[in-house]
Amino acid sequence: MSLRERVVAEFAAQFGGEPEFVVRAPGRVNLIGEHTDYNDGFVFPMAIDRAVWLALRPVEGREVSVYSLDFSERRGFRLDDLTGAAEGSGEEGWLEYLKGTAWALQDAGHELTAWEGVMSGDVPIGAGLSSSAALEMATARAFAEISRLAWEPGPMALLGQRAENRWVGVNCGIMDQMISAAGRDGHALLLDCRSLEYELVPLPAGTAVVVLDTGTRRGLVDSAYNERRAKCEAAAEFFGIKALRDVTLEQFEGRRGELDEASVRRARHVISENERTVAAAEAMRRGDAAGLGELMDASHESLRDDFEVSSPGLDIMVECARRREECLGARMTGAGFGGCAVALVPEEKAAEFAAAVAGEYLGETGNKPAVYVCRATNGAEVV
Repeated sequence: MSLRERVVAEFAAQFGGEPEFVVRAPGRVNLIGEHTDYNDGFVFPMAIDRAVWLALRPVEGREVSVYSLDFSERRGFRLDDLTGAAEGSGEEGWLEYLKGTAWALQDAGHELTAWEGVMSGDVPIGAGLSSSAALEMATARAFAEISRLAWEPGPMALLGQRAENRWVGVNCGIMDQMISAAGRDGHALLLDCRSLEYELVPLPAGTAVVVLDTGTRRGLVDSAYNERRAKCEAAAEFFGIKALRDVTLEQFEGRRGELDEASVRRARHVISENERTVAAAEAMRRGDAAGLGELMDASHESLRDDFEVSSPGLDIMVECARRREECLGARMTGAGFGGCAVALVPEEKAAEFAAAVAGEYLGETGNKPAVYVCRATNGAEVV
């Protein structure tokens, strides 16, 4: 039974009758462009065919009631009495993402209608595939449809980000919500994190993206993240510009001798990663799968050696992927220190590749990975 069928069937069990709408919003994987977002740079995610689904219908009154299939519980909140993380209540859990999205929509002046619904998803939680953004955008799409709001991906993504920043308390950038809101079947999204302008670019024909979850999760790395961000900001200040996005590699090479070694490595990654990300879009416009793969390989080496956010598990996974003849390119994806790698392979060999790499990784590490052959899908939509 598909997730769509499951949420519709459970809706009848929980509430009786049929839902009026079914919406879905996808998770994402970033093909290239890592640690560039907070440097006003470029990222290049795609929406994957793993998503959060909501079956729902409007109700009288102001109470939103939701049953989660994944957590086997029914919870709710009043639209006129929103309290939670933003109010310092200390509440947490899956409902806070829905409440936070409702809060952000109402705070932006939207009048919301209450609803009852059933939700479920198959975006792995904690794997770096943006299950939280999928939940926020599914909720936003549900409220938009029920409340007759215009669906504008950019503004809705910003409200989802605000919910996560201000309500949930996670200081994420805009990439995750934007791709979950604005993705398109068969395309990745080149996003300018400064202007929020984006371009949907088709993936090379005949290729598949394979997400390789190492099964390892990053630990307490706030200090490592803060150190890298501080080095980037200091390097930008040294060059007299707003962000490293405004420095070319040629300019950087001309003055790198004036920086300390750690700043050189951190800045070099960000500057070169921005150039690789723009070049990746150009390769995709040409249908150049091999060129895209080479850029992905170079991105991993830069993240490993210059930005130093890879991990033994990620490096082994990437090495296992690259040993396969069919691998066009592979890299760690996400913040690093654990989580997932991503590989580009010919579509007809994707299943064979995924099974072989999973087996090799298990043999080398003793850690069983999760592997997903993904296709690029639409962003949040009514289905």
